[in-house]
Amino acid sequence: MDIRKVKKLIEMMEESDIQEIEIKEGEESVRISRGGAVIPSLSAPAAAPVSAAPAPAPSAAPSPASSPVPVGGNVIFAPMVGTFYRAASPGSPPYVNVGDHVKAGDTLCIIESMKMMNEIKSEFTGQVEAILVNNEEAVEFDQPLFTIS
Repeated sequence: MDIRKVKKLIEMMEESDIQEIEIKEGEESVRISRGGAVIPSLSAPAAAPVSAAPAPAPSAAPSPASSPVPVGGNVIFAPMVGTFYRAASPGSPPYVNVGDHVKAGDTLCIIESMKMMNEIKSEFTGQVEAILVNNEEAVEFDQPLFTIS
């Protein structure tokens, strides 16, 4: 398993409340635990143990992700852990902005997980009331991403 992937997993864990994650790629697997170490499987090449650092202290200014979910409207939640992207590529315009009207099935964002780009589609028709995550921010499973009224 590529060490860059392991480092990316550790970074994602540092930015979230995930306590443990296990990934399998073919015959190789790695488990990362917040209180433990990286434990490669017997079939994987030996790697030095790497401890996940404690979560960073919250900043004085709340980020959109730490803000409470606005009351009212329908909430779109992250279906997976990954990195949130508002646009298809760095130079592209965002899929949606606050105030845009969307239909059920419209793409709202992309979540990159394990080098796979996953389009997140709206489950509701309405107006984008709030975008609760910053671009390129790590998201957790079931974290609120958007509210649609």
